[in-house]
Amino acid sequence: MGSESGRVKRGEQSRMSQWLRRRRKPAPPEDPAAAREALLLAVAAAGLPLAPAAHPAGYRCSCDRIGCPTPARHPVSFAWQTQSTTDRAQIERWARNQPQANFITATGMVHDVLDVPLEAGRDALERLLAAGIEVGPVAESGGTGDQARMLFFTATRGTPEDEDEWWPCELDCHPETMDEHPGLRWHCRGSYVLLPPATLPGDFSVSWLRDMRHPLPDPLTLLETLTDACAQYAGTAAQTPATVAWPLGR
Repeated sequence: MGSESGRVKRGEQSRMSQWLRRRRKPAPPEDPAAAREALLLAVAAAGLPLAPAAHPAGYRCSCDRIGCPTPARHPVSFAWQTQSTTDRAQIERWARNQPQANFITATGMVHDVLDVPLEAGRDALERLLAAGIEVGPVAESGGTGDQARMLFFTATRGTPEDEDEWWPCELDCHPETMDEHPGLRWHCRGSYVLLPPATLPGDFSVSWLRDMRHPLPDPLTLLETLTDACAQYAGTAAQTPATVAWPLGR
């Protein structure tokens, strides 16, 4: 009797062990292509228009421009402003037919982007959160020197009734008074930024620190802190003008 009881218990333990092994089986890894597509569609669902961009080809750019100054950081088409869309079906086609492509988002229609040096951005983000200020989506763009940036996504400044009130993005990206806003680029109408997830030459990338689940704030609520952080950064690092990879239209 005792031996039968022992056999039963051992059998139960064996079945229990098998059940536990099945329960502990790790989940299959997430498909990177599906994860990328989901992130792009989340951006489009928030109303931000997208268009395909170049991608790395080794340490060079996939475009055919010899000596491209900003490889994998610019749109594919000169018609990117009219091509940009939030249409889900179109974005799915682009993502599936161009699996290596990066994407840009055209600014100034729904959102603007405050673009600052990475070190200054990290300091500003910490100060903003500590002060309880609402910060929207934030992305980090890797690179060397001034290419390493932090992108603060905000609501757009709006459409003024008077066309002369527009602040053109050529000035936003290359302010005439660098001492006043050192290293700060304000992308609004006529500009774009590279959208996460994106790959860059040299194993760098563009990725979300805070994704689109955070609402877009008024840019003016962030501007003072970002400007202060950029001024501090300018005191410790040499600033060089940004290189434009693509003509920006007005």
